[in-house]
Amino acid sequence: MATFAYEGRAASGETRSGTVEADSIEAARSRLRQMQISPTSVAKKGGMMNAEINVPMPKFLQEMMKGKVGTKDLVIFTRQFATMIDSGLPLVQCLDIQAKQAPNPAFREELSTIKDTVESGATFADALRKYPGTFDELYRNMVAAGEVGGILDTILNRLALYLEKADKLKRQIKGAMMYPIATLVVAGIVVAVLLLKVVPTFETMFAEFGSSLPAPTQFVIDMSKWMQSNFLYIVGIIAGLYFLVKTIYNSPTGKFAIDNIMLKSPVFGELLTRVAVARFCRTMGTMISSGVPILEALEICGRTAGNKVIEKAVMKVRDGIAEGRTISEPLTETGVFPEMVCQMIHVGEATGAIDVMLNKVADFYEEEVDQAVENLTSMIEPMIMVFLGVVIGGLVIAMYLPIFSMASSIGGG
Repeated sequence: MATFAYEGRAASGETRSGTVEADSIEAARSRLRQMQISPTSVAKKGGMMNAEINVPMPKFLQEMMKGKVGTKDLVIFTRQFATMIDSGLPLVQCLDIQAKQAPNPAFREELSTIKDTVESGATFADALRKYPGTFDELYRNMVAAGEVGGILDTILNRLALYLEKADKLKRQIKGAMMYPIATLVVAGIVVAVLLLKVVPTFETMFAEFGSSLPAPTQFVIDMSKWMQSNFLYIVGIIAGLYFLVKTIYNSPTGKFAIDNIMLKSPVFGELLTRVAVARFCRTMGTMISSGVPILEALEICGRTAGNKVIEKAVMKVRDGIAEGRTISEPLTETGVFPEMVCQMIHVGEATGAIDVMLNKVADFYEEEVDQAVENLTSMIEPMIMVFLGVVIGGLVIAMYLPIFSMASSIGGG
């Protein structure tokens, strides 16, 4: 038998630590659970130093080493969990299997704790509330609705589909924005290196010639001198602007103003609107079809919209429904959602199939996002190429103009 050091939480909520003897780490965890202790960390003790001195690792280092639970981890878990529940396996057994086979160590630990919580008598939805960073409010509410309705496997399949589509939308919008930003950042670094390191070398060489320089060359040299003299100020201004925008965006008023500007921007505004509509309709349709009350579903949709303008519009719709109105009427009044969306939701309300209509609208707008991202990329690519050619190519040509002039003079002489 080996000795294992552990940290855990007793049934009373008290933190416990100590050692336990077992054949393996799994056996040690099992023994701790028999002792009514939910283990948070279990490690084998490997020597005299380790046996006598047990210094716990700081919590922030533990979190860094464990890593983060990603959307992919959650989707795989949800899909497999739904299949197991549908096959008739008990909930605790399903959680035990998932906790042992999850590839992400952080997720394994979370699932193990969730299993212990369910085993102690809590509902699955209540157990998920321990990890709001992994299982958001939408996930927890849908699981709660599935448990109450006895359709947990169906709800989990819907959740997996929703997460996959939501992740695809997120990746599309990130890809559309990151490509030009990354290209411009790289271009800026290249230009800065040219002005700070390459141009001064040419300046020294041209000074030895003693002749006057062409206007473009002189302009580049003057710009290089200015940048060398004010480099720290430039870096400070850029950093200051970044933190200023970040501070403004972290305030409710500032976030609303910036989100409003983004939605009305000429290039990305239409794309962001389509993404917001697709996300709202997909989330709302999934929650209504899963049995979540409409007011609660709208509140969650608003909080998870990712845009303050959309959130404010959805909350107005929620207030309107609380007063006895339909969804489509206050939705039209917000002026945020396209007329077609409002009309289709109105038809869905009239026919009693609003969840089906919302999912159809989401499918349509997700296809629209695909097309918009493709069009945006094809439009931005040539613009970036022209920009890089003009800026970097212009710098290179400006520095070689005196050499071309000298070569032609020598050839003419």
